[in-house]
Amino acid sequence: MSQTLTHQEALIHVMVMMSAVDSAMSDEELERIGKLSRILPVFDDFEADDLVPVAQRCATLLSAPEGLDILLELVREALPPRLFETAYALAVDIAAVDLNIRTEELRLLALLRDRLGLDKLVCAAIERGAQARMRF
Repeated sequence: MSQTLTHQEALIHVMVMMSAVDSAMSDEELERIGKLSRILPVFDDFEADDLVPVAQRCATLLSAPEGLDILLELVREALPPRLFETAYALAVDIAAVDLNIRTEELRLLALLRDRLGLDKLVCAAIERGAQARMRF
């Protein structure tokens, strides 16, 4: 891979991929990406002004041939293993924003889980936690 990402950029790429996978990036999803990148400790040293350019680079890569596979590999290479579950949790949070998980989103979650080598039970717990947080 010719491009290297920081761990914060990789996490943003995960969220943007999840938002874009169903071809409909909603305002709610974009707002959640912005909010999470401002409040989570993993983004403490990330410049807020960099969010839009990073998201745009992700969208450009995603639209290229084999873009999803390339992005998943870039993310895996950029993240330390301690942030693999964080990446999955962020993807789940973005998928859950509209309270309706689509087939494309489920497929991306499975691809992400497999690429990062995450335990299915850990992923189920992350997904259950998101369900509980999104209830109203």
